[in-house]
Amino acid sequence: MESIELYLLIAGFLILLSVITSKLSSRFGIPSLFIFLALGMLAGSDGILGIHFDNVEIAQNIGTLALIFILFGGGLDTAWKAVRPVLKDGLILATLGVLLTAFMVALCVYYILDFTFLESLLLSAIISSTDAAAVFAILRSKGILLKKKLTPLLELESGSNDPMAIFLTIAILQILLLPESPSMVEWIFKFFLQFLIGGALGFTFGFLLPIILNRLHLNYYGLYPVFTIGWILFLFAASSMLGGNGFLAVYLAGIVANTKEFVHKKNLIGFHDGLSWIMQIAVFLALGLLVFPSQLPDVAIQGLIISLWLMFVARPAGVFLCTMFGSHTIKDRIFISWVGLRGAVPIILATYPYSSNFEHSNLIFNIVFFIVLFSILIQGTTLPLMAKWLNVELKTKESKDDNEEVVASPLFYHTLKQFYIEVNSPVIGKSIVELNLPQNFLILLLKRDKDYLKPTGSTILLENDMLLIQCTSESSYKKVLKRFNSF
Repeated sequence: MESIELYLLIAGFLILLSVITSKLSSRFGIPSLFIFLALGMLAGSDGILGIHFDNVEIAQNIGTLALIFILFGGGLDTAWKAVRPVLKDGLILATLGVLLTAFMVALCVYYILDFTFLESLLLSAIISSTDAAAVFAILRSKGILLKKKLTPLLELESGSNDPMAIFLTIAILQILLLPESPSMVEWIFKFFLQFLIGGALGFTFGFLLPIILNRLHLNYYGLYPVFTIGWILFLFAASSMLGGNGFLAVYLAGIVANTKEFVHKKNLIGFHDGLSWIMQIAVFLALGLLVFPSQLPDVAIQGLIISLWLMFVARPAGVFLCTMFGSHTIKDRIFISWVGLRGAVPIILATYPYSSNFEHSNLIFNIVFFIVLFSILIQGTTLPLMAKWLNVELKTKESKDDNEEVVASPLFYHTLKQFYIEVNSPVIGKSIVELNLPQNFLILLLKRDKDYLKPTGSTILLENDMLLIQCTSESSYKKVLKRFNSF
């Protein structure tokens, strides 16, 4: 019997190798997802290490857990101000766009495989969602800034279209396997109910998270990430058990939480970004181990035809129909169509037929895996070229923003103020982040007794604290002091 140390050694080696080889993504524009999947395949049964892994249930559970934190981390790193102007287009692409793409792909699958149309629709639903992580890793590594509202639109669509693909996959699979499955009207009702419950819980939990974090006043920073992990797991489970869409709930919770200030916000965003990377590496390695590369050539022709149809017909048709009443140019729509990379979600969804003992489960899994590999390799590596060719890169000259004058101006003595926390002040016992101070009101230094402290958002104000404040607006300074005395 092999020891636990051997498994830990292999796991540690694969994680370190994944991180080191991710440098290829920055240097050559190869998506990190492709690298992680390739490493998993090399370590698998047909690969160098020969690790035999065929437990679909474990891979599916790893994928579900990973998606929870990947989606929350993506939502927490999304600025609502940037997303709000493209909210309508993004949601249409994430729902109707996924449905249209799935239907168009199903037409192709129906004619090239010996599937019924419903079986064809199952395969197409599995590959109907896009992957955000691979897209923006490439854009950032090449320093590409997109014009207008393209970046937030792609971010919103990629982050929010997974729940729709998951719903479609589960619904079609149940219709295929259960003779007495609900009618179409019942499925439509269930769809809206899932999104309504998931959306309501996601908004509520996202709204409450900053409030609770600001009032916890924990003694150790390390407990704040632990609390957020428990909060998100509880949200996902509660939403799913109540009939809601847990994935939508955690993504929305991240977006809503980011609209407010809370203690250790920057550190917590960094923590969940790192956690998202861990989860991505784990799920991609697991999925890479699950596939048998020797079986992929058998589905190469069918996979290639479906991939090309998806890239050049199905995805563009869905994008153009969903944005036909928007303000996007033809080149914008072509680029949005090309940024349709398939990622971890389709491969995870491809394990669902296995767990349901579906007849064509192995064929579907191998075709989906081939499509994902082809998509991220071809579309992923050509994104910078397409952005340049379609002229959607932001090349405007740097303009002065609203804060440039303040940042560039010297620090004159009249911008510095001293203020003491008086007895019975309503801010005593509150953290700085709870005060919701304006951006031009900065607490630079805090003197407490004989000690000088560097204040942070989690710093609790006490009686007789002396604050050294920089404020560029006298009116803002007076308003804040008034709140300090009558908070």
